[in-house]
Amino acid sequence: MLQPRTICATFALAGAMLATAAVPAAAVQAAPARATACPTGWGSVAKSDPDSTVTPVRDIRTGRHDCFDRMVVDLPGATADGLGYSVRYVDRLYQDGSGRHLPVAGGAVLEVRVAAPSYTPETGEATYPARAGRPLPGVDLTGYRTFRDTRFAGSFEGETQVGLGVRARLPFRVLELPGRLVIDVAHTWTGSS
Repeated sequence: MLQPRTICATFALAGAMLATAAVPAAAVQAAPARATACPTGWGSVAKSDPDSTVTPVRDIRTGRHDCFDRMVVDLPGATADGLGYSVRYVDRLYQDGSGRHLPVAGGAVLEVRVAAPSYTPETGEATYPARAGRPLPGVDLTGYRTFRDTRFAGSFEGETQVGLGVRARLPFRVLELPGRLVIDVAHTWTGSS
């Protein structure tokens, strides 16, 4: 014969198990997400390096990160210390050579100039399949927090020019790495994601 204490403990345990199983998943609260600490201090003033290379641009791609959106200009074979560039905010993007205005969507426009052609210097054959005035081929900015638009302005006298439309005038940095130039534009001024 079972003791009354054993019976009560069994019912209490069964009730606790049923109560736990009956809690809907929506009622269980997850721990709050921790904010990502983002780098600060990049600023929004023009950044440049006077170097240049004859290594041509082969691709331009973008990526999303916790703290910033990124554009990468691929120049396979170029050394980091040989990359030249000018990145700055402009009121409007004007195509080198023709002076034609190229509309770029967004609250602000970054003009990205890479001191490298997007063609083979010896033959003039294109090495990057973009067309002047059109968005960058293969770049889809859906879901980006900062980037809004891209426009290829062209390659003129050994320099490749791109317009990057961003949500607002935000801090950015430029990194020179072997074979590529990286432009990061922060999501905010505050240093949090």
